[in-house]
Amino acid sequence: METEDIEEGSGNVFADLGFPDADIHLLKSGIVIRMDRILRRRRLTKRKAARLLGLSQSKLSRLLRGHFREYSVEDLLQLLTGLGQDVEIVLRASKSRRRGRLSLEVA
Repeated sequence: METEDIEEGSGNVFADLGFPDADIHLLKSGIVIRMDRILRRRRLTKRKAARLLGLSQSKLSRLLRGHFREYSVEDLLQLLTGLGQDVEIVLRASKSRRRGRLSLEVA
């Protein structure tokens, strides 16, 4: 019987798959997941949600299916504020001397 090696992930699937700018992709995906949860909680139709956000229905559908490369982090944060979310950006020194990190914390 053949055994498979199992490698523990880094916590960032985009980094594990070798995507450039993996931290940005993870941040964007977290924002889009938050948007999707808000829209579901409010039980908004795609049509109403798209109108609220100033997007076409097809663009919103693509975004919620994970096609967010064409959006900047700033664009996505603006969409969140359109859903009544306050966005706070906190900067702090990295705990180590290596490069800092990007993260999303939902309160």
